[in-house]
Amino acid sequence: MVMVAHPDDETFGCGSLLLHAAEAGAVTAVCCATRGELGEVRPGVDTSDGLAVVRERELRDAAALLRVGELTLLDFGDSGMSGDPPDGALVSADLADVAAAVQAELERFRPHIVVTLEGGDGHRDHLHIRDATLVAIDNMQWQVERVYLYCLPQSLLREWIDYMSRENPDAFEHLKLGIPGTPDENVTTVIDTATYLPMRDRAIAAHATQTSPFDALPDELRRKFLSKEHLQRIRPPWTGGPIETDVLPTN
Repeated sequence: MVMVAHPDDETFGCGSLLLHAAEAGAVTAVCCATRGELGEVRPGVDTSDGLAVVRERELRDAAALLRVGELTLLDFGDSGMSGDPPDGALVSADLADVAAAVQAELERFRPHIVVTLEGGDGHRDHLHIRDATLVAIDNMQWQVERVYLYCLPQSLLREWIDYMSRENPDAFEHLKLGIPGTPDENVTTVIDTATYLPMRDRAIAAHATQTSPFDALPDELRRKFLSKEHLQRIRPPWTGGPIETDVLPTN
């Protein structure tokens, strides 16, 4: 089960991982905390139905392309990037209340493996859903076998920031303020998912209202982000040794 904050997190972040798991025969689920109604809209996209409605539709279309078995949405509001969040926003909700909502979905689906965002991009909703997910797992009766954070490795994020600073200095300003991502030495798991890139590209395109952070990157740098999944295993705690090359058990 992948726990995320907004529509597109499941694709821009964990899309190839979801495809990899489905291909291996795992039953997958995505739980999304908000409908992303405060996201900045790509120019020229029709949102006359309301952005929340459109982004939920995009989420469902992308999830189908990613072969997600179950998709659920919690009813928290999008907090936006900064400023005072609106009433009902995810980041305004008490952590215990968000954790209880997450726990209900975990108890229902009973995943063996949970993946959530590590929050290295600095988005407050990503950080809040991460923290709530970890609290929920601690409170569960069902024993989750392994828990991972989806990572942006520090070295790779630095390449992205350096490129964007040269080519598009007004884009993604919050990532230029010292947001470190995950130190490379904390990455425990690297999965080769290059074979799934064409389908992931289709899922990325399904989020038509949103500008992908991978848009306009040179091909080599884009493939660094999208042909491998980087994760940090936090439960059971990593004790060292060779980097994992999968999250799924091998027979």
